Amino acid sequence: MKYIFSLLLIFGCLKINAQNSIDGNWKGTRETPNGTFEVSYSFKVTADTVLTGTWKTQFGETKLEKGKINGKKFSYSISFNDMTIASTGELINENEIIIKNERGEMKLTRVKE
Repeated sequence: MKYIFSLLLIFGCLKINAQNSIDGNWKGTRETPNGTFEVSYSFKVTADTVLTGTWKTQFGETKLEKGKINGKKFSYSISFNDMTIASTGELINENEIIIKNERGEMKLTRVKE
């Protein structure tokens, strides 16, 4: 009986941990002086603390750089047009992320596949 309870506890913890993962596709919108445009992210956690992925807008796509994750909080940078923008983020729930950088704050929602 103890063996079965231990297995259920382990699987339950794994299920909870999997629900906190940011792996997958996310979308949000950014307000600019030139209007609103859609931003798409694809996040993938590799190893325990390494975040990889892509950032895509109507103007193109680039890879995330210097990605790190610690629990529900993460950071990365993107480079385009000879500039680099560092961002931080936090997984609010399984379907919502908040991204912050020098250009403001943006809410992302998970893309259901």
